[in-house]
Amino acid sequence: MFSSSAVQQMKPIRLLFFLIFLAVLGAACARLPWVGEKAPRPGDRYYGVASWYGHEFHGRSTANGERFNMNALTAAHRTFPFGTRVRVTNLRNGRKCVVRINDRGPWIRGREIDLSYAAARDLGMLNTGLEKVLIEVLSVN
Repeated sequence: MFSSSAVQQMKPIRLLFFLIFLAVLGAACARLPWVGEKAPRPGDRYYGVASWYGHEFHGRSTANGERFNMNALTAAHRTFPFGTRVRVTNLRNGRKCVVRINDRGPWIRGREIDLSYAAARDLGMLNTGLEKVLIEVLSVN
């Protein structure tokens, strides 16, 4: 039916199609932050639970490539674009601070935002660890 040379020539073509298939499949499976979700807009408000992280991550790379500085007013959010600025209000004590999203997380169910040590300090939540918060989008990068 096929000569051995024809079969040998088909192997690279099969490999090429297989690699193209894998690339298309990988692109289809990649989850972009806004797939099926509404992009945040200034003025949007979200309620949820905040946690914080600090010492053990200080100096490590964040998801956007920056070095994590626990003394900067930054935060991690699963979907907000990097550079988004949000006002976080601690609903227990009314304290507020503005943070910039520069990392991804939190990866624990039921948590909406992961704040830097400095932000948690400003919100008065260092001892409690978790607080119910209001997140107001101020600007989207």
